[in-house]
Amino acid sequence: MKTFTNFLISTIAAVAIAIVAIFSIQNIEAVSLRLIAFESIRLPVGVLLSFCFGAGMMLGAIAPLLLSQPKRSTRRRFTDDVEESERFEF
Repeated sequence: MKTFTNFLISTIAAVAIAIVAIFSIQNIEAVSLRLIAFESIRLPVGVLLSFCFGAGMMLGAIAPLLLSQPKRSTRRRFTDDVEESERFEF
């Protein structure tokens, strides 16, 4: 089952990379990103799209590790009642 999931994920990633490559070949025009008062350097659409795609893939792989909450153990630790009762003298 793990082999099939790895194959499926690899196939989806390969198709997505192929789509990005085809799109970038057809759009060679240089563009720049603008956010409020900041503007990036002019890069071809394909290069910019490839950087964004790679960053998204890396963030998508890292996000579950960062957002996962630690599992809490609901079991109580075993304590020997005899040892505890020997510490206290009545």
